[in-house]
Parts: sequence; C-alpha cells; structure tokens
Amino acid sequence: MTLDARTPEPRTLDALIQRLRDFASARDWEPFHHPKNLVMALSGEVGELISLFQWLTPEEAREYRSDPTLTANVRDEIADVLLYLLQLAESLDIDLLEVGNAKVDRNETRFPPLER
Repeated sequence: MTLDARTPEPRTLDALIQRLRDFASARDWEPFHHPKNLVMALSGEVGELISLFQWLTPEEAREYRSDPTLTANVRDEIADVLLYLLQLAESLDIDLLEVGNAKVDRNETRFPPLER
C-alpha cells in the first residue's frame, strides 16, 4: 500500500509505521535501516533538537512558539526523532506502546505519588 502525501490516512501509530515502511521500500533504503544506523541517526536528530534550545533560557524555551521559525524547526526535529525512533523500534521488533506502558508501570511503583 503506497500512500500519496495528499491522501488522508488514518492517524494511528500503526498507519505511520506502515507509511515509513512504504517510504523506505520505495527508495530501497531497507538495507540501511538496521539498528546501528538507526540509533546513530536518532542520536543525530536528538542533537539537532538540542541545538535549538541550547542557549535559550528556561523561559525562552517554554515560549518557543513566539518565534515562528523556531517553532517550525522544533516541530521538524521532533518529527525526525519520532520517525527514527519508530524505525528503530520496528527494526528491533519492539512495540513502543507496550514498552512505554510497562516503563510507566514500573515508574509508578518506583516513584509513588507525593502525600498531600
């Protein structure tokens, strides 16, 4: 199933993962999408995201939306991080929702709520 960029697709994690598979397949990129390359690419994209906030004060970082160029760049870099993370998890046969929920479950036990 090849999705045209103008074709609305279901907005689910599974649909996005399939779209990434189709994108890579259409370009014969699968041989390069092994865990080592994907984790390196993910790290690079996280570095690009970091660079957008590196010299901002905490207040400036919270108010990043006041700068349209910064907003667009942050959105693009977060998207890159997400897409590489999805591809990495796919290459390792890891269900992100499953492991994410399991981690929150463990954290709820490790870090109980504050008594108020």
